[in-house]
Amino acid sequence: MFNLKKFNLKAIALISLSALTISVASTAATTQNNQQAIYSHMSIHHPVWAKNGMVSSQEALATNIGVSILAQGGNAVDAAVAVGYALAVTLPRAGNIGGGGFMMIYLAEQKKTIALDYREMAPQQAHRNMFLDDNGNADKKLSRYHGLAVGIPGTVMGLELAREKYGTMSRQQVMTPAIKLARSGITVTPDLANSLNAMSQRLGQWSSTQEIFYKKDGTNYQVGETLVQTELANSLELIAKQGNAGFYSGVTATKIAQAVQAAGGVLTVEDFKRYRVIERQPVMGTYRGYTIASMPPPSSGGVHIIEILNMLEQYPIKRMGHNSSDTIHVMAEAMRRAYADRSEYLGDPDFNKVPVKGLTDKTYAKKLAATIDINKASLSSDIAPGKVLPYESNETTHFSIVDKFGNAVANTYTLNFSYGSGLVASGTGILLNNEMDDFSAKPGTPNGYGLIGGEANSVQPFKRPLSSMTPTIVLKDNLPYIVTGSPGGSRIITTTLQVVMNVIDHDMNIAEASAAPRMHHQWWPDYIRLERGISKDTIDLLKAKGHNVRVKSSMGSTQTIMLNENGFYGASDPRRPAALSKGL
Repeated sequence: MFNLKKFNLKAIALISLSALTISVASTAATTQNNQQAIYSHMSIHHPVWAKNGMVSSQEALATNIGVSILAQGGNAVDAAVAVGYALAVTLPRAGNIGGGGFMMIYLAEQKKTIALDYREMAPQQAHRNMFLDDNGNADKKLSRYHGLAVGIPGTVMGLELAREKYGTMSRQQVMTPAIKLARSGITVTPDLANSLNAMSQRLGQWSSTQEIFYKKDGTNYQVGETLVQTELANSLELIAKQGNAGFYSGVTATKIAQAVQAAGGVLTVEDFKRYRVIERQPVMGTYRGYTIASMPPPSSGGVHIIEILNMLEQYPIKRMGHNSSDTIHVMAEAMRRAYADRSEYLGDPDFNKVPVKGLTDKTYAKKLAATIDINKASLSSDIAPGKVLPYESNETTHFSIVDKFGNAVANTYTLNFSYGSGLVASGTGILLNNEMDDFSAKPGTPNGYGLIGGEANSVQPFKRPLSSMTPTIVLKDNLPYIVTGSPGGSRIITTTLQVVMNVIDHDMNIAEASAAPRMHHQWWPDYIRLERGISKDTIDLLKAKGHNVRVKSSMGSTQTIMLNENGFYGASDPRRPAALSKGL
C-alpha cells in the first residue's frame, strides 16, 4: 500500500536533532570482571549496565531498595513489591497504597507472561449520574477533589497477590525498608519540595493532609529537611503483620471509609471486603518480528499500542527517519484513529464486551492505514470509531525490574492526579486516589486528561474505570527484550509506543530511546503535541500538511530495561531527575 514515490525525500531527510546522534551500540565487552558494556563513542546517551539484575524507577531510594532485595536473593516480583511500598513513602504524589494499577510479570521458568489487574473499583453506591450537577452537566470537582472521587484501592491486594503467588520472600522482608523510611523520615529532595509547594493550596484544604506534608506553621518543607510519616509507617506495619486484613478490614478500612464519607463520598467498609485482584491474559501482538505483551482492558494501553503499531507496520518508518515530518505525520494519524476507537469500545471487560481481537487485528489495521493520506492531515471531526471485527489512563509512576533468573516485572500504578484527591485518611497517613474521574462522568464529555469516553466506561458499582496505563514487555525469541512503561495520563500509550519504536525502528540504545523528543495525538483535542527538540523545519512541514502543532512541556517518565546476551541495560527517563536505574 506504500509508495515511496509519493514521498518528499527532502522532507524525509529533515529529522530532529536528536536523531542525528543515534548510533548502533557496539557489541558489549564481557570479561571475567563483568565490566560494563562499551558503547560506540558516537552515542551521547548511555544506559546503565549490569550482569545480575536491574531496577529502574522514578525515585532513587526506591530503586536502591529494589536492588538490595535482588542482592538478598529475591526475585523480580519480590523487588517489585518492595519498590511499590517504598514509592508510597518516597514519591507520595504517585507511589501509593491508596490507589491501584497494573503489573505485567514474565515468568522465566514457564516462559509465560501474565497480567495482574489491581485497578480501583467503584463503591457499591456509585451510579451513572453521580458526578452530574442539577443541570445534568459533569461537575469536575465531584469527580476529582471530593469524597465521591475515591475508588476502592487495589494496590495492597495487588502487591500481596504478586508476592504470595510469584515471589519468594516474606511480607516482612519486602516491607521493612519502606516502614523504616516512613518512620525515620526521608530527606526532602528538590523534586518532592517543588511538588508539595505546587500542590499546597489543594492539599491544604484537608487538615489531615496538611499536618503530614507541611510544617506546623503551615510553611513548606525545604530541600534537605526531613519528612517523617509516622501514621503511614503504622499502616504499613499493620499490613506487614496481617496482610490484606491489615488494610481491607479492621482499623485501616474503617478510618478510610470514615474519611471518605466525611468528605461527601460513599465508600464503606463493606466495599473494601468486596475488592478483588484479577489475573488476566495479556493482550498480545507483533511488530516487525518482535512480540508485544501488554496490559489488557480495563487498560486501553495494550490494545491501542498494538493497534497503532499494526498501522505503522505498513510504512517504512526506519527509512522515513526518526521524528521526520512524514514519520510524525503517520504516527499522529495512527494515534488519532486508535484514540477514536478508545472512546467507543474500551471499558471494564467484566461489564462490557470489549472487541480486543478486532481492535488488534492486522487486517483491521490495514483498513485504517489505507484511510491515511501521506500528504494531508485528517480532521478529527471526520474520524469516527472504526467498525471492528466481531467481539470476542497524569501523575502515575512506573518501574521495571529484571532479575538474574530471567524474570521480569513492568508495573504502573497511580493515585490518578498528583497526590490523588489530596485527601489523607486521618490516622492512617494514606493518600487516597481520585480514580473515579477516569470513568465517563457523562459519556462524550472529556475527563481530566481530555479523553472522551463512551457508555462502555460509564460509572457502575464495583466496575473498574478505563485506564491508559501501559506496562509492556517486548519479547524477542520468546524472551524479554524490552521492559518498559511510563506515567503521563493520556500520553502513557504514545510515550511507551515511542520507546519501542525508537529501539526497533531506529536502532537506538535504550538510553537514547528514552531521551529522544516525543510527540502525541489523542484524536481530541485535535492537535499534535510536541516536546522541544523537534526542528522548526519539521514543524513547518507538519503545518503544511494541515496539522495543528503545539510545542508543550515534556511528556512521560519511562523506566526501561533492555536485555541481551551481554546483560541488562537500564535507562531512567532524564525528564525526571530524581529517577534512577541501578543493577547488580
